[in-house]
Amino acid sequence: MIDRSNVEAAWRLIQPHVRRTPVIELPAGSFGVDAPLALKLESMQVSGSFKGRGAFHKLLASTVPAAGIVAASGGNHGAAAAYAARALGHRAEIFVPTIASPAKVARLKAYGAIVHQIGPVYAEARAASERRAAETGALIVYAYDDPVVFAGAGSVALEFTGQARFDTLLVAVGGGGLIAGCAAAIGSNVKIVAVETEGTPTLHAALRAGKPVDVAISGIAADALGASRIGTPNFEIARKLVRESVLVSDDAVRAAQRALWDELRVIAEPAGATGLAALMAGAYRPAPGERVATLVCGANTELASIG
Repeated sequence: MIDRSNVEAAWRLIQPHVRRTPVIELPAGSFGVDAPLALKLESMQVSGSFKGRGAFHKLLASTVPAAGIVAASGGNHGAAAAYAARALGHRAEIFVPTIASPAKVARLKAYGAIVHQIGPVYAEARAASERRAAETGALIVYAYDDPVVFAGAGSVALEFTGQARFDTLLVAVGGGGLIAGCAAAIGSNVKIVAVETEGTPTLHAALRAGKPVDVAISGIAADALGASRIGTPNFEIARKLVRESVLVSDDAVRAAQRALWDELRVIAEPAGATGLAALMAGAYRPAPGERVATLVCGANTELASIG
């Protein structure tokens, strides 16, 4: 398991390569939430999501071979890996499922990556990426179940605590890298709440079963939160440090996306709006006096998709 010291070390290493993203602090009543609310716009991070932090940490902390890197992704991790590889002068091949959004595929190509669309779900793209790495000798940059990657991701929580005061942080969960990194960084002092859509309940199902289990993936956030099983090291951290796990509907996510645009002119992909959706829909209800926060963790979508 990683801890706060690992996340602090990762943060020091990646700071020259990533952005310090802004925070918006809102009074109680904003978005219908009966508590003061802080939103960290990690959607403005390099490559359009928090994934840039983990990708840079993996490449900077590793010896990258001449064959470069290989990564599998629903889109955001691939974009981050491709961005970091280009910035550091490495070749990148990215494998994504066929459900990856056109906006994310276009971004991958814009970053100079060779893109392969394989299979309808992330697991098939991942298997194909592992076969390719075995053929070429490239470094595999895993999306979420590598402690080096999620130590980098956790730096967002350290940064956030220096920008705003909050008691509770709601974190969207896919494969579990972001929540594992955030929990390792600040989970001893801040209540960490996991938020997933009803169609992507990997951590929720694992916590109920007491171990990682396979789940069927569907719905609005399947491209970004579409891992079919929580990562094992991620789960070990989550079950110790995540205090609560809640689910939200696709309709709640759409409403949160729309609200972010209408109220703040902030574009969020479905995964990026999932934490706010839990607050707006009442899946998580703050206690009196509780200060809550969440990450708008990705923006790799198109405005036309926010209905």
